Amino acid sequence: LNPLLQAMESEISAAFDSGEPEDVLSRAFKLAVTREDICTLQPRGWLNDRIMNFYMGLLVERSKKEGYPAVYAFNTFFYSKLSSTSHKGVKKWTKGVDIFEHDVILVPIHLRIHWTLLVVDLREKTIKYFDSLGQKGDHICKTVLKYLEEESREKRNIELTASEWTLHSMGTEEIPQQNNGNDCGVFVCKFADFISRDKPIIFTPEHMPYFRRKMVWEIIHQQLL
Repeated sequence: LNPLLQAMESEISAAFDSGEPEDVLSRAFKLAVTREDICTLQPRGWLNDRIMNFYMGLLVERSKKEGYPAVYAFNTFFYSKLSSTSHKGVKKWTKGVDIFEHDVILVPIHLRIHWTLLVVDLREKTIKYFDSLGQKGDHICKTVLKYLEEESREKRNIELTASEWTLHSMGTEEIPQQNNGNDCGVFVCKFADFISRDKPIIFTPEHMPYFRRKMVWEIIHQQLL
């Protein structure tokens, strides 16, 4: 291993092993990530909301650089609130933000014991649902399209034409699938990473242990490698 990788490895191991669970290892995006949060990135760990939201924050930050699509990410509590209350329950969430000025909107979704991702591409007028267990999310796509219609009407006074939009749940042959019961959060983060770079999704379940360690370093240093 080259010295840089060795330094990174020892730092990652230290994040898991030394110190107290409540130690804060990174602060940004109005979030404080503790050692306990970071430890969800250990093998077979189940990623929590704080790790998911922090990583989405890193993707949004990167999207401000030249050459990247403009990305907006909702937090992990958005969809459950939307689905239980409709648009009026979440309309304050975009106060001072025009989500329609972005290219891509990421919606990480927490389904009780599973993470999935919904992606709105405003350039293509598509809503795609990514599930690493291959379940369909057509109703989730419809719920978010209805939200976009109401948001557009309310914030911009513009009617969206629903018939111009394509809604699609990604099939198991289109995106990689997890081969265990605990990598769904990492899959969601990496789906979002590749999509927010306009790159084809080419990783496999075998990459998950590497992605987990890489994410530890990225979160602690608040920068994506």
